[in-house]
Amino acid sequence: MKIQQIHHVAYRCKDAKETVEFYNKVLNMDFILAIAEDKVPSTKEPDPYMHIFLDAGQGNILAFFELPNSPEMGKDPNTPEWVQHIALQVENETALLEAKASLEEKGIDVIGPTNHEIIKSIYFFDPNGHRLELTTVTATEQMFKKLDEVKWDMLEEWSQTKKAPKQAEWLHSEEFSQ
Repeated sequence: MKIQQIHHVAYRCKDAKETVEFYNKVLNMDFILAIAEDKVPSTKEPDPYMHIFLDAGQGNILAFFELPNSPEMGKDPNTPEWVQHIALQVENETALLEAKASLEEKGIDVIGPTNHEIIKSIYFFDPNGHRLELTTVTATEQMFKKLDEVKWDMLEEWSQTKKAPKQAEWLHSEEFSQ
């Protein structure tokens, strides 16, 4: 088996309509589809839901479930807020800065841009409390090639030590961080 692509990624939302409006108006994502059922198709449990789908570009779909009969949604208290997030790519650094200005004009708090050496990103939250990242790729082909060469060694070292491997420290050198 070989996976072709991610069809959709689904998260929970507090309010389906508010979520569609946010992603449509703030991030210009088209509302593709809504599905509503009174029973869960896979388990046959009686649990009404609204399942919404948004176009994240190039065949990528971001979906949400509103579950009115479930307890209020929460977050994993053992996972830092910055870990679980949805990252969406924009065309270039100019688009990233324009997005930041647009978000701030709408009263949305934005962190960044943050330089991760191979990407630059900004961070903010949707109305459901999901952390969103807008990012643009800044790496060169040479950088990706060098990272590809060390990925397995880094993973192996991490699995044994649980300390950050140093094979990619060159990313932070003057040569690459300009």
